[in-house]
Amino acid sequence: MNLASRALVFGVLILGAAPLGAQALPDAAWVGSWLGELKAGAVTLRIVFTIASTDGALSATMDSPDQGAKGIPVSAVTVTADAIRLEVKVANAWYAGTLTTDGKSIDGTWNQGGAVFPVLLSRLPGAFTLERPQDPKPPFPYTAQDVTFPNQKAGVQLAGTLTIPAGKGRFPAVVLVTGSGPQNRDEAIMGHKPFAVIADFLSRNGIAVLRYDDRGVAGSKGSFAGSTTLDFADDAEAAFGYLAARPEVDPKRVGILGHSEGGLIAPIVAARNPAVGFIVLLAGPGVRGDQLILAQGDALARAAGTDAATADWSHALNAKLYQIIEQPGDPAANAAEAKDTLLAGIDSAPKLTDQERQTAKAQADNSIAQLSSAWFRLFLSLDPATYLSHVTVPVLALNGTLDLQVPPDLDLPAIQAALTTAGNKHYTLMKLDGLNHLFQHATTGLPDEYGKLTETFAPEALSAIRDWILAR
Repeated sequence: MNLASRALVFGVLILGAAPLGAQALPDAAWVGSWLGELKAGAVTLRIVFTIASTDGALSATMDSPDQGAKGIPVSAVTVTADAIRLEVKVANAWYAGTLTTDGKSIDGTWNQGGAVFPVLLSRLPGAFTLERPQDPKPPFPYTAQDVTFPNQKAGVQLAGTLTIPAGKGRFPAVVLVTGSGPQNRDEAIMGHKPFAVIADFLSRNGIAVLRYDDRGVAGSKGSFAGSTTLDFADDAEAAFGYLAARPEVDPKRVGILGHSEGGLIAPIVAARNPAVGFIVLLAGPGVRGDQLILAQGDALARAAGTDAATADWSHALNAKLYQIIEQPGDPAANAAEAKDTLLAGIDSAPKLTDQERQTAKAQADNSIAQLSSAWFRLFLSLDPATYLSHVTVPVLALNGTLDLQVPPDLDLPAIQAALTTAGNKHYTLMKLDGLNHLFQHATTGLPDEYGKLTETFAPEALSAIRDWILAR
């Protein structure tokens, strides 16, 4: 559910003074795009600096394509002889290095929060571009309309795109609901646009699709901050009502497809709205939020090669923090208790250097603020079974075997058990081999792999969704 941290992990080498009398290289030696890899433990992230010269002054921007960050301002560019320093204040970090004699590489380091990482930048022949062959390209054999619709309950106007198949008809239709975090209508992440790919594929195959921006994102009004899963369920129900009322759509064949947290929202709406014709759960959770997030942490740790002592310490500390955050009473008092527990836990952490402990403690307030948010506190206690056990319409649940964020062997059986309780005889569970949380063919399943893969959404997953909806 896109719960993995997206924080930038960037920084630099402080070079000694250049030899007396050394001359700075001309701007042309630096101008262009430079690509390198930042390796922090088991995580490897690509970083790109684009350096330009205007009226004799160098400027630059930075991209982190694997984190979906582009055009990060470089606040200062300093050149001394054959050395360059690129300061990125928004990340509290900097890069510095030396140009190699052939002019094709910069050998240096990235420094952030007291951590230093070697990074070799290589000159690119042109601007860096992400390869995304599945991105929809015109001409399109369907109609795409920008639309708005209200969530009257919340007094929020939402915006999205409706794709309508060619020809006459009252088409089957589906609303797409994003995963956790502020997402636009394409569910854009790390250069991928999975919802754009899904909508394009389904509408080419006779299914109308409505995808929309989360409240407070892009064209949608309202505030994302402070909203909870139940608020987002109200938004999804408003989208469903709008789609079902469209004259091009068959109101008896309209469903909801949710990815990750959206796979929890879909059954929330279906359990209370009898007009929902079907639901599709893409990596939808089947167990309580606190249980899911702990399992997610364990799966990510194993895949990243984290040693057992550290993984056990992390699991125990997180379990304790979640228990504190969930307890009844004053949220502010709970947050204060959680912070004390976190700081004590950092002191007891195995295999941390003094600098790493200091950095972790400096981030404690931010960590507790996230844990204490209205969204997180509610999510910890939400149990999908509460809603799935009342869903009797057809259900398709898909998971990838390499999904580390919603582990299929934990969640699919729980979904099946809840649907059995509901007496639902019209569900299909599918575990797709080799696919990660975003339904890409993957190697590790780790989130740092998402942006490096050129595939946005596996063809077999697209076909499974299409075939199942049309068969209804």
